[in-house]
Amino acid sequence: MKPVYMINGFLESGKSSFIAYTLSQPYFKISGTTLLVLCEEGEVEYDDVLLKRSKTVLEVIEDEADFTPERLLELDKKYDPERIVIEYNGMWDYRNMKLPVVWAMEQQITMIDASTFISYFANMKSLLVEQLRKSELVIFNRCDGIEDLHNYKRNVKAIAQSAEMIFEDKNGEINVTMDEELPFDVHADHIDLDDNGYGAWYIDSLDNLQRYVGKTISFMAMVMKPRKFPKGFFVPGRQAMTCCANDIAFLGFACRYDKVNELKEGSWIKITAKVNREYFSEYRGEGPVLDAVSIVPAVKPEKEIIDFTS
Repeated sequence: MKPVYMINGFLESGKSSFIAYTLSQPYFKISGTTLLVLCEEGEVEYDDVLLKRSKTVLEVIEDEADFTPERLLELDKKYDPERIVIEYNGMWDYRNMKLPVVWAMEQQITMIDASTFISYFANMKSLLVEQLRKSELVIFNRCDGIEDLHNYKRNVKAIAQSAEMIFEDKNGEINVTMDEELPFDVHADHIDLDDNGYGAWYIDSLDNLQRYVGKTISFMAMVMKPRKFPKGFFVPGRQAMTCCANDIAFLGFACRYDKVNELKEGSWIKITAKVNREYFSEYRGEGPVLDAVSIVPAVKPEKEIIDFTS
């Protein structure tokens, strides 16, 4: 299988600059040909000298209808590349994107121009969500002068929960945290979460789990009992709207409880649990694992779904 590196984002989000920078780096001096598939031509053009030096061949596919496994396979046979880099058109429906069976997605990176993010998030949210959903790395550039980057981080993290996020201004990478915006005392030994608090805690735990390890938390939760989970585990969590009414995800972490059999799928509980960092097979690595301290039945809250779209 040949590795594919997908670079997506809207026009002038910095895709071409990122790819050109990558091609010019010493670590990219690797054997074999790189096939660069360009699906839109932005403000940055690729230098012929750079392409030759990095052993990169450039092919342009202008129409979405032509971006097909058959067309891509023709390019594969023509160049027999070791790897493929795709600069994908941000206005194309990512759900329709298909690759040849001999290609495998190695990494997906989404580029975002922070100065236009709010406009795209408000007016083209469905396209943006599809770009982000499976991204491993999200790079916000042109962050100069923007004060509420923590909200950008919260909105994207709700969609691409496992993605690494980088924010850059003209001076380079900047640190963006949500500390000052967390609706609870992060330093307390016991944290009681309301609806807004649960969403903020869930997202912050993905990046900053170390500051919750050993603490206890309490929150209203719906019970989910995945069939493939080990015996004695379930998921207490909340449904969240990350894009629109048709795009609702269940946000929760694995929880150890010796009376899982007494819990009914879809029921509501008030749970108090201790937060741990452990290896969990369903995470395919370490992550947040809760130990239930107490669980009591609860009435479904008036606000059943947490809204990340506002």
